[in-house]
Amino acid sequence: MTAAYGLAGVVLVVAATVLVGTLGLRISRTTSDFYVASRTVTPLRNASAIGGEYLSAASFLGIAGLILAYGADMLWLPVGWTGGYLVLLVLVSAPLRRSGAYTLPDFAEARLESMTVRRVTSVLVVLIGWLYLLPQFQSAGLVLRTVVGAPLWTGGVLIAVVVAVNVLVGGMRSITMVQAFQYWLKLTALAVPLIFLLLAWRYDGAPGLSSRDAPPRFADRTAVSVGAAVTVEVVMPVRVTADGRVDGRAHDRAALTLTPGRHRVEKDTTLTFPAGADVPHVTGTPSRTDREWAMPLAGRDHSLYATYSLILATFLGTMGLPHVLVRFYTNPDGRAARRTTVLVLSLLGAFYLLPALYGSLGRLYTPELLMTGRTDAVVLTLPGRLVGGLGGDLLGALVTGGAVAAFLSTSSGITVSVAGVLAQDILRGGIRSFRAATLLALAVPLGWAIAARSLAVADVVGLAFAVAASTFCPLLVLGVWWRRLTVPGALAGLVTGGALAGAAVAVTIAAGPPDGLPGALLAQPAAWTVPVAFAVMIVVSWCTPGRVPPGVGRMMVRLHTPESLDVDRGTWRPKRV
Repeated sequence: MTAAYGLAGVVLVVAATVLVGTLGLRISRTTSDFYVASRTVTPLRNASAIGGEYLSAASFLGIAGLILAYGADMLWLPVGWTGGYLVLLVLVSAPLRRSGAYTLPDFAEARLESMTVRRVTSVLVVLIGWLYLLPQFQSAGLVLRTVVGAPLWTGGVLIAVVVAVNVLVGGMRSITMVQAFQYWLKLTALAVPLIFLLLAWRYDGAPGLSSRDAPPRFADRTAVSVGAAVTVEVVMPVRVTADGRVDGRAHDRAALTLTPGRHRVEKDTTLTFPAGADVPHVTGTPSRTDREWAMPLAGRDHSLYATYSLILATFLGTMGLPHVLVRFYTNPDGRAARRTTVLVLSLLGAFYLLPALYGSLGRLYTPELLMTGRTDAVVLTLPGRLVGGLGGDLLGALVTGGAVAAFLSTSSGITVSVAGVLAQDILRGGIRSFRAATLLALAVPLGWAIAARSLAVADVVGLAFAVAASTFCPLLVLGVWWRRLTVPGALAGLVTGGALAGAAVAVTIAAGPPDGLPGALLAQPAAWTVPVAFAVMIVVSWCTPGRVPPGVGRMMVRLHTPESLDVDRGTWRPKRV
């Protein structure tokens, strides 16, 4: 794909996003408009908006990249991310809407009548939101670098500026319109190119992976350009032509033999491999044979534990994501919240059929991404590789626009949820505070994205799910369904789950997980942090029966009584003490 077509796709999506978002300025006037769109969003529009913000860079780019690298094991990600809404539908969607709260901290304070619980919840909302924004900004940098060769930081800055404009001018009502539009744009941007990719694959003879224990290989003589310095693992010796620096030595289109072991390839180096050569893997990405790639639980240490932990994190973490939960406050009533969730399941199910096919085609046609470490770019690379010419450029521009829409819609939803918490709990509240909080909500993760090392987008989002599952899932499930939950119990569970999952996330992001079982426990912590958080919350509540909130009976009636019975609800307002 030429830079001009890719840049045109970016510009068109940004312009359309700003245009749709500014329409919200004409109808957003009150505080309720900015926080929850005055609770008037219809189920279909709300479901489209949830799909728009939920289908982040991890869904649009990350799943295909992980399937390219790891194979069948990664199919659990779309299954879990979709199935999480079924858990949300059954357990919390309607009661959460009936609570009348604006934000998750509002619900925590209303249920437990404690400002301390509210403050702890607010801190966790902000931290989870920032952790979720980090890979959005990094992936935006990857897209602009792939398309036009821009520095990595430019993509994050562009996304932050566009999101700030939309949120500042229209709040939740504006963002709802933007995200509903962007869901259908993202679905189109993946589905239409995939039709042509499958036709090209069929025209190529419909090749498939071998069933042998063979690594991925270059089908033709292939030149691989490395945009950032990488260390690669070579299994079999291979004769290449090198133009750049390899292992500290400069080469000017010279023949070079890469012996088995690790080799350092510096930035802007090009290596040309002969046809049939094994593809080297960047350090940290496993060298999986075709047989291991196609078989679940094969070729990976402690794969059974990692799979179950991933399932638990994605199923339970969905209900703890602040930018997802805030959407249910915008429905008119609990029944509409349930209908919204059912529609979301359908929309997500349709979308998640697509990235797996991109990852599989990438294993056949873009194996060099395993060497460069840029597997997240497989969706952007395939149209030009399989179709080529003007058609490949146009399809590449469409995919690029869809990727930018993914960053914009998810970043917008997270920014609204984080800004709402910052405005109410740190600033004075109101529209002016909301706008100031928006800038703070974007500035911190943008700084992290520029300074932090590049990370696999789906991996970081998975860690955010683990933190959410270990904190807000116990609070919501027990808060909605168990009247004996106490303030000390809720605090103990939130702090314990947040500290354990947060420590695992910090280690994984900072240095990567160690080898063996400790590495598996840190890379996928949900399987042990979620049960611990639930157990601590329940045991401490049993030990402090006198700290049950005095208004719990009335609150439980409010959460579980259908709106048709006309119970006095109103809009809950936080107490200021």
